[in-house]
Amino acid sequence: MSITRIDPEHRMSEAVIHDNTIYYTSVPENLDAEAQTANALAVIDRILARAGSDKSNILDATIFLVDKADFAAMNRAWDAWVSPGNAPVRCTVQAGLMNPQYKVEIKIIAAR
Repeated sequence: MSITRIDPEHRMSEAVIHDNTIYYTSVPENLDAEAQTANALAVIDRILARAGSDKSNILDATIFLVDKADFAAMNRAWDAWVSPGNAPVRCTVQAGLMNPQYKVEIKIIAAR
């Protein structure tokens, strides 16, 4: 069993790879839900590239959305980004996030 941790710190790692599966949660930097989603997805692209994969290999995505009124804005960014013909299993849940500036967080599991 091989486990690789990308940028490990005391509390958490940036990403974890177990065998050929990548685990990662992306948090945003921008202000509105569509921009935050696009930013989080761009960070996912960078992490997957570092781990030797890409968005076409995402198996599962969980999107945590603070305000369900932002669902359409989040979907616009997602639809512009998702790999055509390779959409992962996805669920979106309404959740209170720990940072009050965050409108969205995205957790993915991907193959390498």
